[in-house]
Amino acid sequence: MRRFFTVGSRSLSYLDFGGPGAPLLALHGHYNEASAFAPLAEALAPRWRVIALDQRGHGASDRAESYDRDDYVADVAAFHRHLEVGPAVLLGHSLGGVNAYQYAGRYADRVTALIVEDIGAVVDVDWSFTTSLPRHAPSRAALASALGPAMPYLECSVRRSEDGWGFSFDLGDTVASQKALSGDHWKDWVAVGCPTLLIRGTRSDELAGDHAREMIARRAGQARLVELPAGHVVHHDAQAQFAAAVSAFLSGLG
Repeated sequence: MRRFFTVGSRSLSYLDFGGPGAPLLALHGHYNEASAFAPLAEALAPRWRVIALDQRGHGASDRAESYDRDDYVADVAAFHRHLEVGPAVLLGHSLGGVNAYQYAGRYADRVTALIVEDIGAVVDVDWSFTTSLPRHAPSRAALASALGPAMPYLECSVRRSEDGWGFSFDLGDTVASQKALSGDHWKDWVAVGCPTLLIRGTRSDELAGDHAREMIARRAGQARLVELPAGHVVHHDAQAQFAAAVSAFLSGLG
């Protein structure tokens, strides 16, 4: 079910996939939105109730003036408060992964476990793909043709408007967000104190294997690494294996 809440003058939207299970809050990456987690929600039900946020500037949530790190973390805090579900498991992919571990590191009493999908403690985003995206196309088919093999990854964010077919995110906002995401976030990663699962795609162009292993080493005894045959969007490329890895991790929390 789609719901909305306000933070200041902005409206944020989220999808509550429902069910009687324990809450798992999910944060998507750039170019995506909450609906990207629908397959995972189905796979984890009924034990887990996935509640996924459309982050600022994405999906049905309002655009924002700023996409800095603290802004995203404040949105996660507001989202969590609004839900009134108490301490919860947090999962994030890419942009959402950094938002998740920064929130977990700064609000330790609110996060019981953390799942980070294919993003590092040091991030260096190449936004050339964003600037190459078409702003509008005359038809869905034309947009799909322009995107080529990237279309399946962006499909949930495709929208029809008065100008034709485009996306539920603004390209300029995305570049600003990607620039703000880049940086050294080791301080936040090592501040996380809860059990953590780091999932990496073996074909990822975002998270190198050596860096992922260093992330685990710096949090020895708290974090574990699972590598799956996938690119950067592991939950898409290896959908069943991703859901199984998440489920196994959650089952081991006791």
